[in-house]
Amino acid sequence: MTIETISAWIKATQLSALVTETAWVWPVLQTVHFFGLVMLIGMALLLDLRILGFGKGLRPGGIHSMMRIGIIGFVLNILTGIGFLAGDPEHFLGNPAFAAKMAFLAAAGTNVLLFYATGLGRKVDAMEPEDDAPAGAKFIAVTSLVTWAGVMYCGRMLPYLGDSF
Repeated sequence: MTIETISAWIKATQLSALVTETAWVWPVLQTVHFFGLVMLIGMALLLDLRILGFGKGLRPGGIHSMMRIGIIGFVLNILTGIGFLAGDPEHFLGNPAFAAKMAFLAAAGTNVLLFYATGLGRKVDAMEPEDDAPAGAKFIAVTSLVTWAGVMYCGRMLPYLGDSF
């Protein structure tokens, strides 16, 4: 399948029609996407920085227990991102910034999976204030910061690379 074929299929959907034919949908998607980003990145940043040793008076398990906020933000971003893709598939699918954003997103997701699959999530949860995180958790925290920064940067570059809006 080519990008043109996939784009034509997406453009034929009702979601695409809603996004392109209703003036308020795109701005609402952008606003909700921004709030989702704040929720997701805010929580990831808070936990990552604590793992790296900042805010040692905070119990990492307490921060970690609020990650539902970040998960809700992630879901909002996925849903609004689907809306953006439906609204202008040619721009996104052929854009190198979109490809890079998806690669960073996949890396960030893999990083989160490793955090839990390796048991580091449980170790961080059990930490008390003033405790140092295990080296593996610190590596994952740095990787998290880099990959989420990459997601945000590439997302911001979407209008400027490829065929701009």
